[in-house]
Amino acid sequence: MKALIAALILALVASVALAAPASDSTTAEGLTRQAARFATVKVTVDLAALPAFERAALGKLVAAARLMDSIALEQIAPGNTARLIALLGDGSPLGVARLDYFLTNKGPWSRLDHDAPFLPGVGAKPEQGGFYPADATKAEVESWLKGLPATEREAATGFFTTIRRSPGGGLSAVPYSLEYQNDLLKAARLLGEAAALTREPTLRKFLETRAAAFKSNDYYASDVAWMDLDSAIEPTIGPYEVYEDNWFNYKAAFEAFITVLDASETAKLTRFNAELQGLEDHLPIDPRFRRAKLGGHAPLKVVNVVFGAGDGNIGVQTAAYNLPNDERVVAEKGSKRILLHNYQQAKFNQVLAPIATRVLAPSDQREVAFDRYFTHTLMHELMHGLGPQTITVAGRATTVRQELKELNGLLEEAKADAAGLWALQQLIDKGVLPKADERGLYVTFLASTLRTLRFGATEAHARGMALQLNYLLDAGGVGVGADGKLYVDFGKVRQAVEGLTHEIMTIQATGDYAKARDWIGRMQVVRPPIQRLIATLGDVPVDIRPEFVTADRLGRE
Repeated sequence: MKALIAALILALVASVALAAPASDSTTAEGLTRQAARFATVKVTVDLAALPAFERAALGKLVAAARLMDSIALEQIAPGNTARLIALLGDGSPLGVARLDYFLTNKGPWSRLDHDAPFLPGVGAKPEQGGFYPADATKAEVESWLKGLPATEREAATGFFTTIRRSPGGGLSAVPYSLEYQNDLLKAARLLGEAAALTREPTLRKFLETRAAAFKSNDYYASDVAWMDLDSAIEPTIGPYEVYEDNWFNYKAAFEAFITVLDASETAKLTRFNAELQGLEDHLPIDPRFRRAKLGGHAPLKVVNVVFGAGDGNIGVQTAAYNLPNDERVVAEKGSKRILLHNYQQAKFNQVLAPIATRVLAPSDQREVAFDRYFTHTLMHELMHGLGPQTITVAGRATTVRQELKELNGLLEEAKADAAGLWALQQLIDKGVLPKADERGLYVTFLASTLRTLRFGATEAHARGMALQLNYLLDAGGVGVGADGKLYVDFGKVRQAVEGLTHEIMTIQATGDYAKARDWIGRMQVVRPPIQRLIATLGDVPVDIRPEFVTADRLGRE
């Protein structure tokens, strides 16, 4: 019990340390200052190469994507839609500022400030989101889940159901296709109209099967079709990431990224696919935890975002993603890695480059480059598909996600970062990447750790980054100089990264929730030297806020 209490106290300290200083939420000026932490970026994409019928299909996809916003609002917290409607009726300067920041956060909680509420009378952000009954406790839901027959438990813990209170007072699983029926039927119609417009067969198949999934709640066929997509238009739309379910990480939030392929950038990176099995075969973990054969092909796409919505446009913007999350599809087909080129370029220009000049030793600053940031982000996404996923615990077949519950997202993001660095070092040693990039990859990653730590205490990437940075500091791979700035110790960093990758993947492979909770509790605290560096970054944006110029133009056509 003492160990548990200590872990909880440390977790609380970590939350306070990661949170940004409190800001004034009672005035329009105060909220405007909070919103200014996101640099507005006009998102424009050249669509000249798309035929008229494909542009028309793209417009339909943007319209369908907008519906993901209304679903995501209710998944984040019950009553969010009503709050939004109330804000729309307030035209005062304060009301306008509140609406603006509400739309950024998809709710009345500031994600950069440990989910502090910025509307009067609003309580804490519900950890269970809108996926579970508001009057239920986590213990009640856990007990109910344990008592279900295996088939019913699989549905109740699956991605695509909410848990609701039945008329008799018990609990029951409700398919998303019923819970969000109104919006999903509209979205299905628009996807069908887009499918009728496009002349690209793999795009048509995905849109038709995804429209059917919105009605049937069976996403398997459309996930497979998405993996086989070979089109200039690259849409991602549906329920995917589980971070809004802070009870169990079971439930997927609806999101959309409507993008177009960047063919020239994609062609540069396809060589990495051939290296994945070799990297899996040499992961720094017990060989019994490695997979002898990775699932299927692993498409790698570089795209430019036309429009983002739902869970795909909240607070800190996604730079890349690795989907689907359904372990069945990953085992059969692998997973697809999507890199958002225009978002990453904007993040580097607006945020990472200015940070590097403040936090790195002068001798290291010149090594920071966009291509190195982009390459590590790519490898981060590739590593999501490697390492333990389907595991065996006490003779029972299960998954890392189900065993690590709410800790899964944090550890998975930390794994992808650390293993990404490890993998890039392997490819440098093999000659796949130039030796001249070695120093710059580590230094650019180090600058990016401060960028990520500013995302807020509730953000999985930020909490995972605190754990990583502390490990590297303790192992001597990273140090703080006499001037207070960070540097990489190239005599120790390689071994430190390998050790960190081993620790994370071993916890995942064994499904050791207790060990994960204890380790995270001790290691996610942001230490004073790092806090002091973060304090020097107050005038640097934390992230970008997209303004979808091209998508808005499509809507008017």
